[in-house]
Amino acid sequence: MSKFCPVYPKPKTSRASLLWMFFRKRRSWLDGLFERSYRMKMGQVLLPGLDVYMVNQPELVRRILVTEAEKFPKHKLLGMMLEPLLGESIFTTNGAIWEMQRRMLDPAFAQARLKNVFPLMRDAGIALCERLDRLQDGAVHDLEVEMTHVTADIIFRTILSQKLDGDNARKVFDAFTRFQALAPRVLLPRLYRLPAWLRPSKTERRLREAGNEIRSLLEHFIRPRYEACRAGNPGEYQDILSVLLDVADPETGKRFDYEELVDQVAMLFLAGHETSASALSWSLYLIASVPEIQQRMYEEGRAVLGRREPDYADIKKLRVHWNVFREALRLYPPVGFFAREVTQTTRMRDKTMSPGASVVISPWLIHRHRELWERPDEFDPDRHDSPEARESLRCAYLPFGMGPRVCIGAAFAMQEAVLILAMLVQRYRFEAVPGFEPRPVGRLTVRSENGIRVRLNKRSEADEAPAVRAEALRG
Repeated sequence: MSKFCPVYPKPKTSRASLLWMFFRKRRSWLDGLFERSYRMKMGQVLLPGLDVYMVNQPELVRRILVTEAEKFPKHKLLGMMLEPLLGESIFTTNGAIWEMQRRMLDPAFAQARLKNVFPLMRDAGIALCERLDRLQDGAVHDLEVEMTHVTADIIFRTILSQKLDGDNARKVFDAFTRFQALAPRVLLPRLYRLPAWLRPSKTERRLREAGNEIRSLLEHFIRPRYEACRAGNPGEYQDILSVLLDVADPETGKRFDYEELVDQVAMLFLAGHETSASALSWSLYLIASVPEIQQRMYEEGRAVLGRREPDYADIKKLRVHWNVFREALRLYPPVGFFAREVTQTTRMRDKTMSPGASVVISPWLIHRHRELWERPDEFDPDRHDSPEARESLRCAYLPFGMGPRVCIGAAFAMQEAVLILAMLVQRYRFEAVPGFEPRPVGRLTVRSENGIRVRLNKRSEADEAPAVRAEALRG
């Protein structure tokens, strides 16, 4: 048991004024939380012209996301904020449009079966290690950029049959970092019902420009294949784009037009790389801070893999790796909140929610809730094998959401993360940097405002000795 409580924004002792919350949440929605947020079952915030309900109670969360999900569609303000990047994709749509898009995307994920994409993931991991080998050994590095690069590279390989080079990876990282910082500044004035003349038009323009930078990169690869496919020359590709180009809605026969295709690929790209990059970055911070857990990962990897690269069958055997990543997802869930809209008058606890009200479910709060978890702020990967934590994991663990809109790529993300962690820990030791603390910020995803800085050391024979002894004892 590590007894390590990683950094997180300390909550305020009491609820702040709406004006204070407006300016603080423009930087990070985590800054607007207070101590009671981590204990309450359901809370309410009255904004100008809008009621917002925060729901933490597991039974109510299940009603909203699972049993009565049709009454609580995704909030239209979320779609407005993400439209410059994702257009009208499955991530933002509701109702019949969402159902049609889901029917058309399911075949694409059949193409992305875990065993099929594993060699592509491993190739991207090898490319990552080659890049890290070129860094100065023993020096301090910010690894957030590299985690973004490898996860984006995996998505490029599986969707587009393309590798992602360093220049394009940096463009993606920079553009999305800007998009993340600008998005709350665009959303909050609308959430507070400010008139149009008080909304930051320059900020909205910069948000659209950042979204267009990422979409333009994707369109560079999509356009030629779209035109070739429609001309009857699809080429011999075995990737997700090839399925999306060919798929038709089984009920209507409709195919994706060009803009719809770009919207869906942008959604898959964002959901497929940004959330995994966030969680992998936090995983490295956690294991750098707790060397004994990192050593257990190393010894497990040596016992399972020896000196070879992982195979598909190895991934399920890396139990410590799985638990480390699960715990990183608990402490730093990449998507820290889900926003839903009330469409029918609904009674929950002592509150009556009217149509048009907003409901927020926060994995960040639920994963750290004082009544739902023991030692909620402590990094303890072993809790995921603990009988005492079984109920908490069943009802209060939702890093990928739940219900009909559960993340379609959850299994993909877990396999990718365990593979990358295994490859990294076998080659390098990650050490915490004295005096450095990451600053978590909640925007579209939970990232560190000042990066994830760790000392990177290439492993040597001295590292292998404990693992060899441990394997001998097990034998």
